[in-house]
Amino acid sequence: MNEEMPEFDLHAFFPYQVRVFYRTVSQSVTEVYARRHGLSVQEWRVMAVMGNDQPMAAGDLVEKSSMDKVQISRALKRLEETGLLHRREDPADRRRVILTLTDQGNAIFRELVPLVLKLEQDLLAGLDAKERASLLGLMEKVKANAERAMSAEKQEP
Repeated sequence: MNEEMPEFDLHAFFPYQVRVFYRTVSQSVTEVYARRHGLSVQEWRVMAVMGNDQPMAAGDLVEKSSMDKVQISRALKRLEETGLLHRREDPADRRRVILTLTDQGNAIFRELVPLVLKLEQDLLAGLDAKERASLLGLMEKVKANAERAMSAEKQEP
């Protein structure tokens, strides 16, 4: 091994640990909506973003969901095909599409919210309020560091 090359342990590498953490937490939530209603991650995320904020312009989903346009487009198409979402043209601006969950979509959303909130409680079990606040604060700091690193990387020649 090259002596100038530092030792690398993937399992101790913070980004890898975050990925494993994310997959485990995400999979536990996915079990709730996928098992009950066959929803994909992207479909649930669209419903979750829209649930309390309807009607919504399709363009607002990109900003509010952390998904790209292709993922959103596919999720919207599937939600519409399964009768959970209705889209219509904005009469004030025909280029905009206005989205609402159907009665069935809203019913599923209302059914799932208490279940995912209960799961959130289970995931955070054993952490007191101070530890929860600390965890969220630490996550925010790491996120800000990552955003700065991405910005600096873009500025380098």
